[in-house]
Amino acid sequence: MPTYEYKCNSCDHTFELFQSMTADPVTKCPECSGTVKRLIGAGAGIIFKGSGFYCTDYKQPTQKSSPASACDSCCGADKKECPKAE
Repeated sequence: MPTYEYKCNSCDHTFELFQSMTADPVTKCPECSGTVKRLIGAGAGIIFKGSGFYCTDYKQPTQKSSPASACDSCCGADKKECPKAE
């Protein structure tokens, strides 16, 4: 369930509310009972984890191969920055 941010039109009070996507938006401020509007949030960013992204962590091997041939397919011929070349 997402967290929505609201701002009161009367008193400028901002608050967050954890609610279902199908729930009706809040219409009253909890501080002054004035009308509120739902703000558009920035959302969550992409998180890259691990020593690599596709070639080392998520790529599904299609066949058994040596580390050198794996480097050729994902990192190129130089292999200087490839974590599999060690």
